[in-house]
Amino acid sequence: MDFLTKADFKAVCDNTTLQVIDQADDDNLARSEKYAIEEISSYLRSRFDTTTAFSKRGDSRNSQLVMITCDVALYHLIAWLPKRIGFEIREVRYKQAVEWLKDVQAGKATPDLPLHTDAQGQEIIKPIRFGGMAKCKYDY
Repeated sequence: MDFLTKADFKAVCDNTTLQVIDQADDDNLARSEKYAIEEISSYLRSRFDTTTAFSKRGDSRNSQLVMITCDVALYHLIAWLPKRIGFEIREVRYKQAVEWLKDVQAGKATPDLPLHTDAQGQEIIKPIRFGGMAKCKYDY
């Protein structure tokens, strides 16, 4: 695992549950972390530098991003279990995570994440194109 540590999962589940969910295989946990990072990045990539955000380690990481990544990773791990043991709570936390990501995407929530910057360190503002087509007149 690169971004998350096993200790990060203690905020959302206990050690025994984690061992059951990841089937005592750290490769499963690492794989689900990659899935979670890509899914989260798909929501945040347009406004934030997700490569930089997910490359941080230790206390320099955004705590909300760590929690959301844990929730999404555990949700993907649950899908591998027979009969989806403990699926209900994971599904609820996953839906809450996705709602938060949608709020960030819509600009309703603003996490402390690195923005896109150019070579000089200046923030890159991606302009929003707006407008409409020329008015049509249908005179017959």
